[in-house]
Amino acid sequence: MTTPLQPGPIPALAVADGQDSARWRILLVVLAAIFMSLMGVSIVNVALASIQQALEASRSDIQWVLSGYALTFGVVLVSAGRAGDLMGRGGFFMIGVALFTLASVAAGLAQTADQLNLARFVQGVGSGFINPQGVGMIQQYFRGPERGRAFGFFGTTVGVSVAIGPVLGGLLIELGGTHLGWRLTFLINVPVGLLTLWLGYRWFPRPLLHRPRLANGAGQRTQGLSSLDPVGALLLGLGVLAVLFPFVEARQSQRLWLLLPTGLLLFWLWVRWEGFYARRGFSPMVELSIFRTPSYRNGAAIMTLYFLGMTSVWVLVPLFIQLGLGKSALDASLIGIPSALLSAWSAHWAGQRITRMGRIIVIGGLCTALAGLASSILVVQLHQQGLISYWWLLGSLALFGLGQGSVISPNQTLTLAEVPIAYAGSSGAIMQTGQRIGTSVGIAVITALVFTLLQHTSWHQAISLGFAAIMLNLSLALWMSVYDLRSRQCQHIS
Repeated sequence: MTTPLQPGPIPALAVADGQDSARWRILLVVLAAIFMSLMGVSIVNVALASIQQALEASRSDIQWVLSGYALTFGVVLVSAGRAGDLMGRGGFFMIGVALFTLASVAAGLAQTADQLNLARFVQGVGSGFINPQGVGMIQQYFRGPERGRAFGFFGTTVGVSVAIGPVLGGLLIELGGTHLGWRLTFLINVPVGLLTLWLGYRWFPRPLLHRPRLANGAGQRTQGLSSLDPVGALLLGLGVLAVLFPFVEARQSQRLWLLLPTGLLLFWLWVRWEGFYARRGFSPMVELSIFRTPSYRNGAAIMTLYFLGMTSVWVLVPLFIQLGLGKSALDASLIGIPSALLSAWSAHWAGQRITRMGRIIVIGGLCTALAGLASSILVVQLHQQGLISYWWLLGSLALFGLGQGSVISPNQTLTLAEVPIAYAGSSGAIMQTGQRIGTSVGIAVITALVFTLLQHTSWHQAISLGFAAIMLNLSLALWMSVYDLRSRQCQHIS
C-alpha cells in the first residue's frame, strides 16, 4: 500500500500576501511560453499545404508534421513533470522553452521534410517540458481565489493563442508567399521564446531554478537517479506511445492496432511497478494514492471525456468549409475567431468565480457547449436547404466557445485543488496525458466516422452526425460533472 499523500512545505512566496508581485511575474513568464507553444500548434494547421508544395513532401510527411509533435509531447509529459517536482520546476521550464525555441529555428530553416519532422519532434519535447512546469508553478505560487484567477488567465491565453494562430499564419503565408511564408510560421516563435528566457532568468526566484526541498513520506529515499523513477518513466512513456501511435498512423498499416493491447499491458505494469517502488521506500514517479482523492479522479475523467469530443470540432469545421463548401483556408480560420475570443473571456470570468461557485461552472459550461453544437447542426441543415449562409456558424460556434472557456481551466483548478505541491507537476501532467490520449482517439474516431459517412451521404449530413457524436462525448463529461457535484454535496452533508 502506498502511504497517504501529505503536502510538503510550501515556499514562503507561495503563501505571501496577494500584493506580492513576484508570483504575477512568474505567471506572466509561464503564460508567454504557453502562448508560444499553443500558437505554434494552431499556426501550423494553415501552413500544411504550403509546406507540402515547398518541400515536395508526401502525404505521410505532412501527417507527421502534426503527429510527431503530438507523440513526443504526450510521451514526455509525466516524466518531465516529475523531474520538475524533484529538481526544480523553473529550471526544467527554461530547458523546455530553450528546446522549443531552437527547434522553431530548425523547423523554419528545414530543407527537407525529414529535417522539418525531426524539428517537430524536438518541439514536442520542449512543449512537454513547458506545460507540466507551468501548471506546477501555478499550483505552487497561488492559493484559493488567486489560483482560480491564475488558471483563468491561463485559459484566456489558450483562447487567444488558438484564435490568433490560424489568422496570423494565413497573413504570413500571404505576405511571404508559398516558399517563405510557411517558414515564418515557425520563426515567429523565436522572438517570443528569447523574451521568455530573458524574463525567466530575471524574474524567477533562484529557488525556483534549483531543486526544491520537498517532504517525502517517512522512510522514503529520493537521492540519486532513483528519485526520477526511470523504470516507471520508461513504462509509462512506452505505454502512451503504444496507445497513441495507432490513432495517428493507422492509415499506414492496420497491424498497428495490435499496439493497443500492448499499451494497456504497459499501463498495468506501470501501476504495479509504482506500487512496488513505493513499498520499497522510494519516491514513485506518480503517487498513485492521488487517485483516491475524488476531486482529482473525477476531474481527470471529466477532462479526458471532454477532449474526446471537443478538439474534433476544430478539425471538422475546416474540413467542412474547405472540402465540403469549397471555401478558402482564410474563411475556415475566420469562422473560429469569435469562438476562441469568447472562450478566452469566459475562462477569465470563470477563473474569478470558480472557488466560490465550484463544479456548477463546469456543468454550465458543458451545457452551453452542447447548445452550441446543437445550434451548429441546425445551421448546417438550414444551409443545405439554402435558407441561411454558412456564416451563421460564427454565432453557433461562438456559443460553443463560450462554454469551452468555462470548462477547461475551471475544471483544472478543481481537479488539482487537493493535490500536494510535491506532486503538482506530475499530477497535472497525468491529467494532460489524458487530454492528449482523448484528443488523439477522438479525432481519429470521429473523422473516420465522417469520412465513412461521406461514402453514403452529403457533407452536410456527415458533419451533422459528426457533431452529434461529439455531443455524446460531451454528454458523458456532463454526467461525470453532475456525479462529482452530487458526491461533493453528500460529503458536505455527512
